[in-house]
Amino acid sequence: MEHVKALLIKAAATLVILYLILGLGLGMAFEYVLFITLVLGIGSYIAGDLIILPKTNNKIATGSDVGLAFIVVWLMGIPYGYSIGTMAITAIIAAPVVGVFEFFFHTYISNKELGRYGSGNRKWKTEIE
Repeated sequence: MEHVKALLIKAAATLVILYLILGLGLGMAFEYVLFITLVLGIGSYIAGDLIILPKTNNKIATGSDVGLAFIVVWLMGIPYGYSIGTMAITAIIAAPVVGVFEFFFHTYISNKELGRYGSGNRKWKTEIE
């Protein structure tokens, strides 16, 4: 249940960020922004929050999320009729903003220990704890 709550928080924040940048700033349709949000949210939750964050630290996990956000926003915007250059500039703006949210979201994830093994402190959890 904690994973669902974390995913909903991440989805809501990412949707707001991407809608402000892609929807209002670029004029992209809400359906497209929603689809990009879903792909980015699920991908970054699995890769950044559950795999990378428990094995490394917040800075590295945030960096990976920024990189993933850039790639997803850039490449997923092109099929919707936007040029490569336009989407690259938009992704350059969106990725760091998403990264700021991710930095604070990783603190939430670490406190909830959703990565289970490590949560940034490199200690293995046992079944007895």
